[in-house]
Amino acid sequence: MTAPVQPTLDGTLPPARIPAAVQRAEDYETWLAAVRPAYEAAAASGRPFTTYTVADAANLPEPPDPAHTWGRFMRLLADEGWIRTHGWTTSDRPTTHHSGVRTWIGTPAARRNAA
Repeated sequence: MTAPVQPTLDGTLPPARIPAAVQRAEDYETWLAAVRPAYEAAAASGRPFTTYTVADAANLPEPPDPAHTWGRFMRLLADEGWIRTHGWTTSDRPTTHHSGVRTWIGTPAARRNAA
């Protein structure tokens, strides 16, 4: 059962807000176009990051196949020269119970926007 939506003062209903955790892209290319700029900016910053910290900060949608697509995407960025591995940390994602995750950092080429 869903909670009733409170109309605005003029009687119209506000647009539905879908949290990022529930949003899911229709296909891989659509999702890739939506999330890529946030990760390129993270790589250009020169600060270490995890996949989840960038996705959470930028309120990015989930991919069509979350169990496999995040790793595939990070490998794509590494192969293109945007990022490299930086080490390991525990995840901030609420559903992972602080499991170990890889940290990434932008390459010198990414910091120059030349990747």
